[in-house]
This record gives sequence, C-alpha cells and structure tokens, in this order.
Amino acid sequence: MANWHDIGLWGHSAAAALTMLVAAWLVRRWAGLRDTRPSLGDAALLLALLATSLWAFAAASMGGNHAIAGLGETMRNLAWLAFLFQMVRSARAQPRTVTAVYMVLVVVLVAQPLVDVWHVANRGVPQLDELGYSAAMLLRMIFVVGALVLANNLYSVADAETRASLRLPLTALAAMWLYDLNLYTVGYLGRALPADLVALRGVMMILAVPFFALAANRPGGWKLTLSRKVAYRSLSLFAILGYLVTMIAVAQMLRAMGSTVASGAQVLLVLGMSLAALILLPSDRFRAWFKVKATKHFFQHRYDYRAEWIRFTETIGRPGDGTAPFHERVIKAAADISDSPAGLLLAPTEGGRLQLQARFNWPTADVPAQACTAGTIGYFQATGRIVELDALRSGKDTLTDRRAIPDWVVAESNAWAIVPLVHFDRLAGLVVLSRPLIERQLDWEDLDLLRLVGRQLASYLAEARSQEALREADQFDEFNRRMAFVMHDIKNLVSQLSLVARNAERHADNPEFRADMIATLQNSVGKMNTLIRRLTGYARSTGDGIRAIDAERIVRAVIADKAQSHKLVASSAPRMTLMADPVQLEQVLGHLIQNAIDASEPDSPVYVSLSRDGLNGVIEIVDHGAGMSAEFVRAKLFKPFISSKADGFGIGAYEARLLVEAMHGRIEVESREGEGSRFTVHLPLATRLDNDQGGPEAPRLAAKVI
Repeated sequence: MANWHDIGLWGHSAAAALTMLVAAWLVRRWAGLRDTRPSLGDAALLLALLATSLWAFAAASMGGNHAIAGLGETMRNLAWLAFLFQMVRSARAQPRTVTAVYMVLVVVLVAQPLVDVWHVANRGVPQLDELGYSAAMLLRMIFVVGALVLANNLYSVADAETRASLRLPLTALAAMWLYDLNLYTVGYLGRALPADLVALRGVMMILAVPFFALAANRPGGWKLTLSRKVAYRSLSLFAILGYLVTMIAVAQMLRAMGSTVASGAQVLLVLGMSLAALILLPSDRFRAWFKVKATKHFFQHRYDYRAEWIRFTETIGRPGDGTAPFHERVIKAAADISDSPAGLLLAPTEGGRLQLQARFNWPTADVPAQACTAGTIGYFQATGRIVELDALRSGKDTLTDRRAIPDWVVAESNAWAIVPLVHFDRLAGLVVLSRPLIERQLDWEDLDLLRLVGRQLASYLAEARSQEALREADQFDEFNRRMAFVMHDIKNLVSQLSLVARNAERHADNPEFRADMIATLQNSVGKMNTLIRRLTGYARSTGDGIRAIDAERIVRAVIADKAQSHKLVASSAPRMTLMADPVQLEQVLGHLIQNAIDASEPDSPVYVSLSRDGLNGVIEIVDHGAGMSAEFVRAKLFKPFISSKADGFGIGAYEARLLVEAMHGRIEVESREGEGSRFTVHLPLATRLDNDQGGPEAPRLAAKVI
C-alpha cells in the first residue's frame, strides 16, 4: 500500500509541476508577442493547464480519493471542456446542437460535487451509501463518454491544416479520459476505486503534458468548419447514451427498492425500452420526425446548402444502368428538398396544355389527359409562385389564383405543393410534391431553395428537349438520305418499264418476248409493292384544304374500307359538321383504326364513335388489345421513327398528330397494357353546314356491327 501511495504522491506532484511549467512558458511567450494578441483558444488552453496543475497538486497532497481532489478533477474537466468549446466556437457556422451537448456535460459536471457531498453525508446508511457511490461513478462515466465523443467529432470535422495542430492536444485528452473511463468502470463494477489505478493517474498525466506543451506552441487560434452530418451523429450518440443511462438509472432505483415486485418491474422495464427502441429506430416516420425536430431546435438554418446542392447534382446528373429515367430523377431532385416521398411531373405539350410526363413513387394519383386549366401555364409563367395546397384548400392562401390550379390537384388529398419549373419566363413543367411523412408548413427557406432548384431543373428540361429536337433533325436527315435511295430504285423501275413499253410495239408477237415481258412486269410489281409498303405513312397529302365537312361521311368511308379485314362497331351520334381537311382526316382515321386493328385479337372488335364536347367534335377509336405502357405513350408514341411494331417505321402516329394539329385540333391517348387503348380526336365544329357536304337529309352513322 505504501508503494502505491508513494507512486501516487510523486506522480501527481511531477504532473502538477510540469503543467505549471508549461503554463508559465505560455504566459512568457505571450509577453514576447508585441504585434499579436493571444487568441481565446490560447487563453482556454492556459486555463485548462492551470486547472490540471491544481488537480494534480490536490491529489498529491490529499490523495486521489479525497473530496478536494474530486472537486479539482471536476474543475479540470470543466476547463478542458471549455477549451474544446472554444474550438467549436471558432467554426464559421456553429450548430446549436453542439452547444446543447456541451451544456448537458456542464450540468453533469456541476452535479458531480453535489452527489459527492450527498454520498459523504449518507455513508452511515448502507443503501444510501451504495446508491450515492453508484450515482457518482455513473456521472463520471457519462461525462467521460460524452467528452470523448466531442473530441472525436471535433477532430473529424476540422480541415486538413487545423487537424494536424489538433492531433496532439486531442490525443492527450483522449488518453486522459480513456484512462478515467477504465478507472470508473472498474470502480463501478468492483464497488471501490482500485488504489493502483488511482496512483498511476499521475504517471499517465506526466506522459500527456508534453503533448499539451507542443500544442501550446501554435500561435493564433483554430478555425473549424462543422457539418450537419457530424452534428446529427453527435446528437444520435448522445441520444443513445441518454437511453442507456436512463435504463441503468431506473433499473438501479428499482433494485434499491428491493422486493420481488421491483425485480419484476426491472425486467419489464428493460424489455419494454428495448422493444420501443426496436420499433422506433427502424421507422422512416420516426427518423423524419427526429430530423425535423433537430433541424428546428438545434440549427440556425434548415438546410445545409452545400450538402443539398451535392445531393441535387448527384441525383439529376448521374445517368447510367440502374438509375431512374431522366424525368423521374427531375421529380426526385425536387422531392428530396422537402423530404417528400413521391411526386408528379407535368410537362407542356406543343398544343399549349399540360400532360403527365412522369411519376415518382405515386402510382395511385389519378391524372386526367388534360392536366391543367386554361390559365395554369400563363399564371405560373407570370408569377413563378410555389403553391402550398393545404393553405389553398383551407382558404388561408389568398394570393394564389384558384382558377389556375386544376381541380384534380386540389381533390388529391396527398398533393402537398406545386413547384413551377420556369426557364427564361417559359414554363418547362410543374412538379406536384406529395405530402411528407411528418406534417409541416413551407417556410421561407423551403420556398427559396425550391424556387432555385426549380429554375435549375427547368434548364435541364430545356436542354433535354433541345437535344431531343436535334436527334429528330438528325433522324429526318437520315430519312432524306434513305429517300434518295428509294427514288433511285423507282427511277430504275421506271426506266425498265419504259424499255418494255417501247419494245412491245415491235416484238409483241414474239412468244419469248411476251414471256420475258411478263416476268419483267411481275418483278417490277413486286418491287413497287415493297416500296409502297416501305413508304406507307411517310407521304404527306396536301388534301383539299380545311372546310366544313360531314364527319359521318368520312368515318363511314374509312370504316367501309377497314371492315373487310376486321370487325368494327360504330355508334350513332348527332350529326356533326367539322372544320377539317377531308383527305387528311381520312388519312388520320385510317391510320388510327388500322393501329387499333393491329393491336387487337381477330375476334376483338374495334369501336368507333362520334360525339360533341363543347365547341369540338370528338371521334373516338377504342380497342381492347395489347395496349401501351404509360412510359411509351409519354415518351415514344408521337416520336418519329419509334414503333412498337416489328415492321413499322414509327412515322404514322407522329404524322397523324401533325395533321390534326394543322386542322386546329388535338389527339389524346389513354392506354393500359393488357387492357387496350383509346385514341380521341378533337376537331372544331363548323359554324354552319356546307351544302356541298349534304343537307339535313344526309344519312346518319347507324349503330351497327360491320
């Protein structure tokens, strides 16, 4: 015992002397600085060295287990905690969560002397004595673990230059607190502090002092940059620590009560808290709630803009195998900002309307073919306003023009916000965000960041459309080159037939010539049929011009032509006179009906109907065939040179839309894979009936099966 006492005496005495020498050297170095004032970091380091020296002196003179030595240890730890806190305050952005963690540890340090006094006062009562000792050890272990976490986080977030200078003092602090952690853990488990470990604390401190001396040699302060990721990690670690401490403290209290009931309650407590942790921690809703609360109460700003911008560029700018399509990534990039789990992208068509372009994790949203009102595009182009739909539904939003918001968006209860994507005063699209897992309102930071992201996404969409237009132009150039080869083949056929015609007058009576002529004609007809099949759908008919026409007559003519190969069902309707080009309308209907026939089974009829819709006449072609995917309809159906048929050229639907738009109409498509498709042609009604198209006695399209 005397040997350990001597080791403790001389070890702590030497540690006290060395730390005092380092403190004196630091003061003398300050006196030699004329143009530079000492930094707050240097002042905090000096205070910590003096506190350490006083603790070591108290431990050497009164013993490591004395109450005065315990008070000196508390002051030492408080001084080193102030040193770490000064390092954090030098950061350019100090999260409030870091300050809160330091304040918690200060409370723990303040509680230590109070618990020590209470323990000394109740040493005569066995149960209270044991409880006081356990509480004192637990408080010291809590502080040491928290201080080690802060030291580790401080080192991990420092920049490269500062990290090199922090390595020495943080290493010494880590060694000092790790030794204390082992000491108090052994003391807690053994119900008494071992004399050998208490005595060797002075020796350990002698080894740590040179590191503090080298750290003090750095002039000036330390500038740090803290990240939110580290702040969240600190808060998570302390939450886990608090959870464990709560379990231990309550379990200790129940054990101190004694009795069988208390023992059972202790088991139920451990099982209940463990079960609660297993349920809450994996929950997406709990993590979202935790993030919202931490951001609200511990940070000066909601967003870490650097991290958000990195995430945005990674989401939108990383195509390749395994990544979502481009338009889905556009939605995700906006949804990630507000933690929305799903979204929709509405894009303007060439006809000046909005249609569904893509979905992200939102298959249940019922989006009509025309996804906007007459004033939607103009309103968002003029204002660029982000609309919070909950405020609009409740009547709190009095600034938004309600007529510009589609009814289906307001009726969709899961729709939360509309973010316009405006590029150079033109609307490139609208992103409809779904409701976040944790309810909250959009604040000014949300609006600013979403508005900025919306403009950036609009530029990406505009660039994608420009590239798509360039690809189409290249494809038309390729088509023109192919047409040159076709024209060359036609020229050869014409030359061959011309030669046959010239020789027929002179050699018509020759049997061998007639046989050769027949073979030549058959060969030419075969080649012509091949060319016709290749050119079907490519030639744009000039037509007769737009005029008032009888829609029934055109539909009846197309049905009569197509009924020879497939069963068609036509529905009667009020007589309609449309403003259209009869030749072009017949070409459009012929293509759409033929597509429906090709997609249907032989025994599955195709339905054709006429109706009115306001100032427009409507022609519908419905089949129950293979159908098309939403992605194909959105991205490929009306694109040239893309076809779902093995022998198709992909120009028919593209041309049909151009022809209808040239007649001031539009085509809408609804399709589902395995269920069929509905093509709807909208054309303007004529103001008067053209007498050339038949009078009131013109026959109507009867409901019949052809």
